[in-house]
Amino acid sequence: QVQLVESGGGLVQAGGSLRLSCTASGIVFSINTMGWFRQAPGKQRELVAQITPRGTTNYADSVKGRFTISRDNSKNTVYLQMNSLKPEDTAVYYCNAVGRMNYPKHDWGQGTQVTVSS
Repeated sequence: QVQLVESGGGLVQAGGSLRLSCTASGIVFSINTMGWFRQAPGKQRELVAQITPRGTTNYADSVKGRFTISRDNSKNTVYLQMNSLKPEDTAVYYCNAVGRMNYPKHDWGQGTQVTVSS
């Protein structure tokens, strides 16, 4: 059974930083491209960052230069360092393995709420 457990969210002022963590179980973590998705109120869930098994990263234009994704295969954990946060980054953040066409491979975890105040 796949489990994805996200943590690290919170309330932060604009310009601040947060570091999200996601630990996965039930998958062979090291061979999967992992991604961070987010869903803001009234909007569709979107992929904001992904990292391949070899560490190649890709970002949505909206977060490029501010967010950094990384992974620790020994801990089955993927991270998202978020700097220079903006109110429009407010969303529930989720991790998942990323499949073809950037679709998530597994059921979602509970996510972690990020709220950025202006």
